[in-house]
Amino acid sequence: MHKAGLLGLCARAWNSVRMASSGMTRRDPLANKVALVTASTDGIGFAIARRLAQDGAHVVVSSRKQQNVDQAVATLQGEGLSVTGTVCHVGKAEDRERLVATAVKLHGGIDILVSNAAVNPFFGSIMDVTEEVWDKTLDINVKAPALMTKAVVPEMEKRGGGSVVIVSSIAAFSPSPLWMDKEKEESMKETLRIRRLGEPEDCAGIVSFLCSEDASYITGETVVVGGGTPSRL
Repeated sequence: MHKAGLLGLCARAWNSVRMASSGMTRRDPLANKVALVTASTDGIGFAIARRLAQDGAHVVVSSRKQQNVDQAVATLQGEGLSVTGTVCHVGKAEDRERLVATAVKLHGGIDILVSNAAVNPFFGSIMDVTEEVWDKTLDINVKAPALMTKAVVPEMEKRGGGSVVIVSSIAAFSPSPLWMDKEKEESMKETLRIRRLGEPEDCAGIVSFLCSEDASYITGETVVVGGGTPSRL
C-alpha cells in the first residue's frame, strides 16, 4: 500500500475512534435505564440529571423543596426529556423510601443512583467546628449516601446490576480558601491548568459515562473533575 493510501486508512480509522469516543456513532447509551439523582434541581445535580436524560435514561430528580422539584421537572420535560420528581431530604428515612418507591412505581425498578446531596455548614478553623456541625455533616455527607445506596441495591439486583456514583468536593483532596471577589477568582484560575473555573455541565458527561456499559469494568474508583487542581492525598 502506498503512503497516501496508508495515511487515508489511518485517518479514517482515527476518525472512527474519535466519533465513537464522542458518542457520535452511538445514541442513547442509557436507554431505558432508571436513574435517581439527589439534590438535582440546581447546579451540578441538575446538570447531571439533564445529561442522563439526554442519554436516554428515565430520571427522577429530587430536592428538599417541592417548588424547586416542580420547576426542574417542568424545565427538563419542556426539553422533551423523561423526567419526574419528588421531594427528598436525604437525611430523612421516609423521604429516601419515597424516592425509591416513586422510581419503582413509575418505571418498574432502578438502575442508577447518583448521590449528589451534601452540606457544608461551616467555614473557618476546624478548631471552631461544633458538635452539631459535625453531626449534620456526617449525617448528610456520609450516612445518607450509605443508606441511600442500601435502599437502591435490592432494586438494582432485581435488574441484574446497577451503578452508584457519589459526588463529592475536590476540597477533600485540596481545601481551598473562600473567595467572593473577581481578584481572588482570577488568582484561583492561575492554579488550574485549564485556566477557568468549572461549570456544572463539566461534571455531567463523566457521570453518564460511569453509568453506561462503556464503564462496566470500572468500579471503586475516584475520578476527579478539577481542571488540573492538585488532587492526590
